[in-house]
Order: sequence, then structure tokens, then C-alpha cells
Amino acid sequence: MTQLAPDEDPRDVFGTAEPPVADVAGPARRRPDGVRDATVAALGKLSEALEVVEYARGLLYEFHRRCGTADRQLQEATELLRGAGHPGVASELEDVLVGRNVLPGMWSFEIIEAYEQQYWSVFRQLEERARRLTGDVPRHLFEAELKSREQHPDRSDSLSAAIERRTLAFLSESGDAES
Repeated sequence: MTQLAPDEDPRDVFGTAEPPVADVAGPARRRPDGVRDATVAALGKLSEALEVVEYARGLLYEFHRRCGTADRQLQEATELLRGAGHPGVASELEDVLVGRNVLPGMWSFEIIEAYEQQYWSVFRQLEERARRLTGDVPRHLFEAELKSREQHPDRSDSLSAAIERRTLAFLSESGDAES
């Protein structure tokens, strides 16, 4: 890791957050003609909700991994108990816990599969459909416009400034603006 000397300017050592103008948004992230700020904000909120669903899915995978680890450690413990002269305790643990369903009829991988089929895949499809039905809005447009505003705050070409004004006005009308 680069250590910054007291007399060094971090902008000279690390560069600035502002990328070249060509890096901003790109054609895939342009707001389609006629798409209003309220639509972009609403789809941004929907995207936020999808991110939470994705995070929940990740937690299920974490749960799955931890259940598997616990089962393997349980099996090691039963072997150690048997070796320590406690075959009855080892057998009881094996009979009751080793390979036990974590929910009625389900191992942890089946919980993930059920979640993906019942909720996650449906949510993803409906999020994509909402973007398509509201003007073929690209994924993460709200964030792409935010990126443009934050990386180019001095732009006077109206895109950055207009987007910021419209977004802040919408958020203040909807009660979502930060105080």
C-alpha cells in the first residue's frame, strides 16, 4: 500500500475521482427520451429493493454454508466422543442430528432453491419488466445519473445540473429528501 508523505498531494499520488468525460454513463446508461424524473426515482427505489432481495439470497447461501460446516463438525465431534469412550453419546448425536433437516423436509440447499424459485427469480423478472414497460429504462440509471453528478459537479452542460435539480425536487415532493 502506498504511504502518503506529509508534503505530498493525494491528488498527485492517487489521482482524482473524476474520470475522463468519455467514462460517464455511456450510451447504455442514457435516459430514454420522455422518461420522467419520477419514473427514474421510482425505478431506482425498485432497484434498491432488488438489491435487498439479492442480499437476502446471499444470506441464505451463508446459512447453507454454516449448516454444512456445523454438520461436518458435529460428525467430527461424534468420532472424538466415540474415541474418548462415549459411544452412547456419539450414537445419540448421530441418530438425532447428523443429516437432520433444518426445516421440515428441507436441507439448507432446498431452502435456497425454494427462495430462488418462489421469490428471487420472480422479483428479478418483474424488476426487468417494470424497466421495460416504463420506457426501456437501463438498469441502474438512477445510480448512473448520480455518478455523473458526483464525478462532474462543475458541468454546465445541463445534464448533470438538470438531473440533480429534478431529482432533488422529486425527492422533496415525495418526502424522501434528506434533511
